[in-house]
Amino acid sequence: MKLLILTDHTNHSSENSLYPLAKAMRQHPKCTSVEVATRGLAVNDDFFKKHHSGKIFVSDVTDDFTFTPSGKYFSDGLRKADFKDYDAVWLRMPPPLSKDFLNFLNTFSQQIIINNPDGIWQTGSKRFLLNFPTLCPTMQVCDSIESIIQFKNRFPIVLKPFREYGGKGIVRIDGDQVWEGKTETTFNTFIDKIKNTNFEYLGVKFLKNVTKGDKRVIVVGGKILGASLRLPAKDSWICNVAMGGNSNHAIADEEEIAIVKKINPTLQKMGIVMYGVDTLVNDDGQRILSELNTTSIGGLPQIAALMKEPLVEEAVELIWEYIVNQKLNSAALNTL
Repeated sequence: MKLLILTDHTNHSSENSLYPLAKAMRQHPKCTSVEVATRGLAVNDDFFKKHHSGKIFVSDVTDDFTFTPSGKYFSDGLRKADFKDYDAVWLRMPPPLSKDFLNFLNTFSQQIIINNPDGIWQTGSKRFLLNFPTLCPTMQVCDSIESIIQFKNRFPIVLKPFREYGGKGIVRIDGDQVWEGKTETTFNTFIDKIKNTNFEYLGVKFLKNVTKGDKRVIVVGGKILGASLRLPAKDSWICNVAMGGNSNHAIADEEEIAIVKKINPTLQKMGIVMYGVDTLVNDDGQRILSELNTTSIGGLPQIAALMKEPLVEEAVELIWEYIVNQKLNSAALNTL
């Protein structure tokens, strides 16, 4: 089968997991070819930005496919292809992904797209966590000044913009003190800043054990493959690596295994094959669900190296198994 990987190479680094995953996908016996297309080339604007055409410029994933600062593996041997010619498409693009783009991908109804565009859009909002209140800290939608005041009067809180990512836009409120990243201000100053904007936050109880780290658990096809523990920088309460935190090898504990068992049936129905579960330690010392990530999940090759386990190959096997099953189910429906 032919696989197309969609990405944006412009912010890649040598640590990006796309490269080992793409090569492992190509080496699988179910695969005849893997090609890659990037939003980072202007020749693909019609597809990625204007949503005009199913024609897309691609390059081959070869045995030496690897990161280069110039991105040469995305431009060497470039040729025009038809999106409809691929059996499956792997969406490995960084967030945010626009609703218009995801809707555009859905117009190609014959292609198996992983993760599913509708599933990515629904899970890409922090509002989605409201479906699992027993797994998460106390939370509520904060979309007015009154709702923020009411919630922060109960306990210290964190406000998370619904569709931001990488720790961006997170606000911590404790009484009259407010922290936006490392910047400290007053509650009244913060309210003056947002009162004339259309804001929507997921308000979450601030967990005093945040310094024990944010654990990322990587799941493929419903199976936990590995985990990493991200600790905040010394002068920060935000664990995200993009905000200065650091990452360490970890193991999923019983609470995290139970979280995945609870949420996976819902995600499976939504066409979410590979995802990351983020957990924090609550005030009772238990790991609870804090974030769900369903776009461009990284870190698996690094975890595999630390564990000395073939996790990349196992992930690829599970992804191809999903593709094959979807193909068989589609063929069975077409014969009815």
